[in-house]
Amino acid sequence: MIIIYGYCRVSTKNQTDNNSLYQQQQEILSKYNNAKIIKETYTGTTTNRPKFEKIISSLKKGDLLVATKLDRLARSTSEGIQLIEGLFAKEVSVHILNIGLLENTSMGKFFLTTLLAVAELERNMIIERTQLGKEFARKKKDFKDGRPKKYSNQQIQYALGLLNSKPYREVVKMTGISKSTLIRAKKSI
Repeated sequence: MIIIYGYCRVSTKNQTDNNSLYQQQQEILSKYNNAKIIKETYTGTTTNRPKFEKIISSLKKGDLLVATKLDRLARSTSEGIQLIEGLFAKEVSVHILNIGLLENTSMGKFFLTTLLAVAELERNMIIERTQLGKEFARKKKDFKDGRPKKYSNQQIQYALGLLNSKPYREVVKMTGISKSTLIRAKKSI
């Protein structure tokens, strides 16, 4: 029996929160309503994608792997070519919804290589722009790397003062500052 696998992947928690996984799933199901959907949250730079690896190992001749975009499957040209050629060798069909059905022909392979190279270039340009933006920001006098602090030193000191007469649970409820943040702040004194 032929199985249709729909692979959905996001790189960040923000994409998960913005329903990107859900949107990918709906797009796949609109074309293949009987697809078995597999969702994963990993960065494109991470090669450890357990759910994806499980799909790849279970694909058999005649099965179909569907993704909304090529960069959901692979982020580098070499990885993508190796992956798709491996699937073609297993006689598995690959449908990238924004491209079409990938074909195991000379022209199909040329098309795939070109698309993967463009995707890798795009990714590298994003990384480069991000690095330039960070470099520019670091030149500012008041720049601090990392996430901004949620609470000011004044708020933390106030909460620590409350701990002298109240239990953690009460201070957490009064200030909204988590117990772990209070413990960390107390240790750093």
